[in-house]
Parts: sequence; structure tokens; C-alpha cells
Amino acid sequence: MSESNNIYGNIYVSHHAIATIACQSALESYGVVGLTAKNLAAGLAQVLVKDPTLGVEVHFDGRTIRIDLYIVVEYGTRITSVSRSVADSVAYQVEKTLGIPVSHVDVHVRGLRISNPD
Repeated sequence: MSESNNIYGNIYVSHHAIATIACQSALESYGVVGLTAKNLAAGLAQVLVKDPTLGVEVHFDGRTIRIDLYIVVEYGTRITSVSRSVADSVAYQVEKTLGIPVSHVDVHVRGLRISNPD
């Protein structure tokens, strides 16, 4: 959890809030079909509990944020371009919204999906 103090009081930002911002930014990026679980156990837990931040892990060391994203990419798009675009977009949105620097965003492509077979 991030904490900030100012003359008006304290501001606390949870990992869940950061993950939600990162998730929405990733889903809005070109070529991303969706986010997926990191592993099988997390995938099974998702079946039981619907979590809007599935596929996002946030690590905060007190100064900077590190984000891991697990995405599914549209078949036919350049995976490296989509990954780079997602990383840049997520870092920008989190820094812009929270004012906390993002050290890096790691994008893990977990699969490809064909949307239109025609």
C-alpha cells in the first residue's frame, strides 16, 4: 500500500487500486484481447471469485511500482509491438493517475486468440 502525507491529511493507495488502473489501461491497448491468470491455481481461484484485476500483479517497494501483466494477444498482430505498447501505456496511466513512478512493467504473453476466423 502506498502512503502519502500532505498538509490536508494522508492518502493511501492500495495495490488493488493500482492493479485496476493497470488492468483498464492494458485492456484499452491495441491488440490485447484480455488478461489471464498467472498460473493454474490463480485461474481456478478466478472461477470461484470474479476479480477485475486478474492477470495483474503489483509490487511496491516504498518508492516505485513494478507491475507484471499476463495478457492474451490478438492473432496476427506483432507480439513485440503490442507488448511494448501495453507496457508504455500502463506505466504512463499509473504515473499520471497516482503520481508515483513506475520502475518497469513486465508483460507476459500467455496466449494468442483468433477473433474472426473468416
